[in-house]
Amino acid sequence: MTKVILRDSTEADLPQFFEWQRDPVANRMAAFTAKDPTDHAAFLAHWTKLLRDVAIIKKTILFGGRVIGSIAQFEWLGKPNVTYWIGREYWGRGFATQALSQFLRDVKTRPLYASAAKDNLASIRVLQKCGFAITGSPKAFANARGEEIEEVTLELK
Repeated sequence: MTKVILRDSTEADLPQFFEWQRDPVANRMAAFTAKDPTDHAAFLAHWTKLLRDVAIIKKTILFGGRVIGSIAQFEWLGKPNVTYWIGREYWGRGFATQALSQFLRDVKTRPLYASAAKDNLASIRVLQKCGFAITGSPKAFANARGEEIEEVTLELK
């Protein structure tokens, strides 16, 4: 099986990232997304800030030379977190697990935290396969669903 490749994210990746952000099915699954996923100006402002922030590790996921997703480590509420996004056309093929496994070999920060909507079983499973353990199930407001939902918090020690 061909493996995914991670490389530093660049401005050239942003058009694809924006298209994925606009996908209503993916947004509902991710739940904790931008307030308005169709707001291109807000998207560009956010990503321009991310790309310039050296404290955030931002990688683009490639498979067969194609951009298929992104993965990052950032600080949230004083704790290092990981997040990833796989284009919906690439779901269910093991790419998220491959990318996260590779990312975790390169990023040594521990403990490392993650979260997912409680009903996003595929993402929770990816995190668990990579060694994360569920530590809680708080409620939080999900922009993509317009309501408070249960999320799962996970930790990698």
